[in-house]
Amino acid sequence: MTGLAIFRLPHASEVTCVRQVKGTPEELRSCQELNGRSGFVVAPFEVTPSQPILLIHPDYIETMAVDDVMHIPDMPSFEGSSVCTNVSGSRGTYAIDFANFHSQLSLGFFQKIVLARCTDVKVDRPLPPLELFRRACMRYPRMFIALVWTEKSGCWLTATPEILLEGVGNHWRTIALAGTMQLEGEQLSGEGETITWSTKNIQEQRIVATYITECLEQFTSDFHEEGPCTVRAANLVHLRSDFTFSLSDNGHIGDLLHALHPTPAVCGLPKRAAHHFIIHNEYASRRYYSGFMGMLGTEETHLYVSLRCMNIEGGLYHLYAGGGLLKDSSEEMEWQETEAKLQTMRKILEK
Repeated sequence: MTGLAIFRLPHASEVTCVRQVKGTPEELRSCQELNGRSGFVVAPFEVTPSQPILLIHPDYIETMAVDDVMHIPDMPSFEGSSVCTNVSGSRGTYAIDFANFHSQLSLGFFQKIVLARCTDVKVDRPLPPLELFRRACMRYPRMFIALVWTEKSGCWLTATPEILLEGVGNHWRTIALAGTMQLEGEQLSGEGETITWSTKNIQEQRIVATYITECLEQFTSDFHEEGPCTVRAANLVHLRSDFTFSLSDNGHIGDLLHALHPTPAVCGLPKRAAHHFIIHNEYASRRYYSGFMGMLGTEETHLYVSLRCMNIEGGLYHLYAGGGLLKDSSEEMEWQETEAKLQTMRKILEK
């Protein structure tokens, strides 16, 4: 087996296993190269020769119950399969990054910019990645859960609430997801309906929604926006607007993905300048965190932004999280937001 992807859509009762056994996953240099293609896509935040967009060809596809994933045959060895070179960042490192990023906002170079971090968790007795996938499915029914492995990317597990692009036939959907608050106490029994959103969170979400509107206008005039509304993801809530639209030609989905990715929810505005700044100034390389993954098909597509990620390297787990910065952001609050997001993956490592 040269490529493996196991995923469960939100609220689904079954998981899908995609395996490539012939050849190696295709390596693509741009989203546009996805035009007319199908398979399981694993895309990074920044495409480089060492971290290309990977397309796992579905030589075998099967659906199964969540517990049955533990019996998938011919599993690859995950020991040492990662090529991660990150050094876990401290609070002091984050503070330096925050000051650097925030200064660009204060000087007016960006409307918004996203700052991410990576932290490492090492355990004496590694858990099988399939068990971590099973735990994530059980703990997070609202999220898209995926476990992917290729020799090029290493092994990644994600539990993400953010749709990048979803469609059946000519009917498509995307969302603007931004703003984060943590549920506490009695709020944990609900869906976040008692949350009062700050001006900063409302502004952050509106920036993303406006950007998506401008992207869709390049491809269709037939789209509709609903929201924003509060949605729950694990013990966090976000603001979400839903966009539904139709396309006259599904043969250029790669072009639409190129326009959308990376959205301001994981990057910033202006997009290209923020992307360049992040790549050259963020302490830890994001690699496949804040890229996207999922099935791309001629009849049905489910692509999600790769948030709440871990890169699995034997008994070492590289956990990623980030948050959107605006002019009035504070370092303490942004650090706490990333800590809350990291808990999504930390909890499935607990006994």
